[in-house]
Amino acid sequence: LKLAIIGQSLFGQEVYSNLRKQGHKVVGVFTVPDKDGKADPLAVAAEKDGTPVFKFPRWRVKGKPIPDVVDAYKSVGAELNVMPFCSQFIPMNVIDHPQHGSIIYHPSILPLHRGASAINWTLIHGDKKAGFSVFWADDGLDTGPILLQRECSVEPNDTVDTLYNRFLFPEGIKAMVEAVQLIADGKAPRIPQTEEGASYEGIQKKSNSRVDWAQPAEAIHNWIRGHDKVPGAWTVIDGQPVTLYGSSMLGGSVPAGQALEIEGASQPGLVTKAGLVLYGTDGNALLVKNLQFEDGKMIPASKYFSSGESSSVELTDDEKKMAEEIRNIWKGILSNVGAIEETTDFFKSGAASMDVVRLVEEVRQKCAGVQLQNEDVYMATTFHDFIQMFVRKLRGEDQEEELVVDYVKVNNMTVNMPYQCFIDGKFEDAENGKSYDTINPTDGSVICKVSYASVADVDRAVAAAKEAFDSGPWGRMNPRDRGSLLYKLADLMEEHQEELATIESIDSGAVYTLALKTHVGMSIQTFRYFAGWCDKIQASYQLLRTQRTSWVEVCAIVIPWNYPLMMLAWKSAACLAAGNTLVLKPAQSPLTFAELSVKAGIPKGVINILPGSGGMVGQRLSDHPDIRKLGFTGSTPIGKQIMKSCALSNLKKVSLELGGKSPLIIFSDCDMDKAVRMGMSSVFFNKGENCIAAGRLFVEESIHDEYISRVVEEIKKMKIGDPLDRSTDHGPQNHKAHLDKLLEYCETGVKEGATLVYGGKQVDRPGFFMEPTVFTDVEDHMFIAKEESFGPVMVVSKFKDGDVDGVLQRANDTEYGLASGVFTQDISKAMYVSERLEAGTVFVNTYNKTDVASPFGGFKQSGFGKDLGEDALLEYLKTKAVTVEY
Repeated sequence: LKLAIIGQSLFGQEVYSNLRKQGHKVVGVFTVPDKDGKADPLAVAAEKDGTPVFKFPRWRVKGKPIPDVVDAYKSVGAELNVMPFCSQFIPMNVIDHPQHGSIIYHPSILPLHRGASAINWTLIHGDKKAGFSVFWADDGLDTGPILLQRECSVEPNDTVDTLYNRFLFPEGIKAMVEAVQLIADGKAPRIPQTEEGASYEGIQKKSNSRVDWAQPAEAIHNWIRGHDKVPGAWTVIDGQPVTLYGSSMLGGSVPAGQALEIEGASQPGLVTKAGLVLYGTDGNALLVKNLQFEDGKMIPASKYFSSGESSSVELTDDEKKMAEEIRNIWKGILSNVGAIEETTDFFKSGAASMDVVRLVEEVRQKCAGVQLQNEDVYMATTFHDFIQMFVRKLRGEDQEEELVVDYVKVNNMTVNMPYQCFIDGKFEDAENGKSYDTINPTDGSVICKVSYASVADVDRAVAAAKEAFDSGPWGRMNPRDRGSLLYKLADLMEEHQEELATIESIDSGAVYTLALKTHVGMSIQTFRYFAGWCDKIQASYQLLRTQRTSWVEVCAIVIPWNYPLMMLAWKSAACLAAGNTLVLKPAQSPLTFAELSVKAGIPKGVINILPGSGGMVGQRLSDHPDIRKLGFTGSTPIGKQIMKSCALSNLKKVSLELGGKSPLIIFSDCDMDKAVRMGMSSVFFNKGENCIAAGRLFVEESIHDEYISRVVEEIKKMKIGDPLDRSTDHGPQNHKAHLDKLLEYCETGVKEGATLVYGGKQVDRPGFFMEPTVFTDVEDHMFIAKEESFGPVMVVSKFKDGDVDGVLQRANDTEYGLASGVFTQDISKAMYVSERLEAGTVFVNTYNKTDVASPFGGFKQSGFGKDLGEDALLEYLKTKAVTVEY
């Protein structure tokens, strides 16, 4: 169809782009004039494509169509008007002009909530269902026949933003495209709107959005969230209007706090560390997170009584003299600036990292007793803020605000584990109030409830990371200072290594000794390794052409459940060393790491951690336009989906470490003792939940039977049990669904004709324990020969004596290429085989020996990109070529 798009905003842009992808021809775009010299996103996209764009400030004057505007519209010859987000009143001679008329998007399930504030009223009325309609436009603009509708559930703490981001925006775009196709195919219905259930509520304005406290708590909560973010529900506190944001119903006990009188409320509010507790007439409570004052300043509600502390301190006469001394120091450094004003910005005035050192040293020299750090300059870049910071340090008032952490005690031990989202340097509940049970695989008990992040939480975390990158000290910091902070973080992890290992054991089922040495130990090594790289990332120079390596900016990292802390370290240490900020989606909850990062002095917003659903959090990170790099470790199917989403969103850089079916070839001339010991480790290490686990062993025929006999003999000696018991060899699988999948995997192997030599069953005890398992007589066509178990299942195949090339061909006959191994005492044979194995890592006479300085990553459908080593840094950097002609 020939389409005219009448509307604006990102929603309009997405509808426009998707309709063009479907093959429809957009003959004209009609949108609003530029604002402050900036075109609407719809106009930007259309102009880039060469589509005719018209920017009319209005279509009517005093209710009558403007002839020139109508004529310009008619000139494009549209067969259908599509109005995806239209804030203007369009004349009926435009609405009815095309052959197929006009369709329009409306954010409600019409006929309920007709009008411009439809989403607001959905929430204000406490509706359990929300949605949108695509309807045929008429002179009422929201009373025409329905073409199609979609609905979704309203979550208890949904706001306009969360509803829009989760459902109305993404599903609305699809529906508009579907509606146009229905019209093109001649299948579009026209269902008359009924008057039954029809309502119309006026546009919400600030003047009529004051909170009425003579209501139950839920009605007050609905009123506040229905006005969040525009126009904002407000009340009067201490004689001045204060706008309330971030409301949620408060379940459980009310935390301790300080009373605050609320004008008109049935009882005083309570300022607590979680926010402002407010009460309805029914005695139930709600919690408000943020407050905004008349001057536009917004503060956390928890800081109401301490908010004045951040205001300017008044200087004494002696302090004023010191301030003038410092002003002279600034003037000496910023010689290009005529006068040092209160608003003079150190860096915007041309200062560089060397000037930071000079400033700190000169201030130390002139003002003995004040211990400034380089980071202090980055945190207070204007002269006014610098003096305020200096004076507070001078008075001993510079102690950073203590991080508020709500802990849960795990496994009846003294180990405390944070369980909330970590966003912008603070722990807080998910915006929708949701949480999920994290389970102890040893006995199936609930460790605690962990916050279940929403799309809105992702957007807040990305915004925090972007702000930290754009305006914070991290990217501007001297790389050596950045390295110092990462070294400090590694030291803190080492200081808390027993606690971290205990959490890893309880949370993932890893045997404690392994968790201590590998999960935690290698994480510490990784941060120390990349901390050392911070000041060694250098530009390379050529005559006339300079190649510079720079930051990727905001990065997303999505990690799996088998090594919660170590996978975090492998990716985030390189990301941070390169100067980027990050948003991390863990499979479980390594949130103690977030707490340690604050103690190490990592600036707020640099690290953000969001536990939750991969389908929701991971997908939004893949789609988010402000994410420029995504690193993922997980399954190949999910990796493919992420890669597709990253390409379609903004072509973000991607690195993927995916599935594996790593071959291990054991020749008859091997060291048998070592081959048995390391062969078992290659499969059973970390209960087989190991991405590089040997998925298939090829054992030379002449030693096959002896090898199997010795493996089974050693398995029988393994102690299966509580991973916190220091003598345990084999702990539980990570979760029940995975255990069930492993049992099914073994059943498949038996059905296909493989010989089950040992194991294959669940251990008869509480928890998710799987017997170490051995299959022999595995043929190349079998399912277990081709697919990864990701568990303690040894899959063994024979190969003929001396058939080196034959076994290589079989080993490489897989779509995966993550790791591989060979056992032989013939060094020539070892080199021949290792050169020809198609895998990113080859182990010779050993297995699982990874090193932080050695790059790690796969070939083929095991992914691309590297973790660890110098190569990992390149994943989080970009190279710019600058050509200079003298």
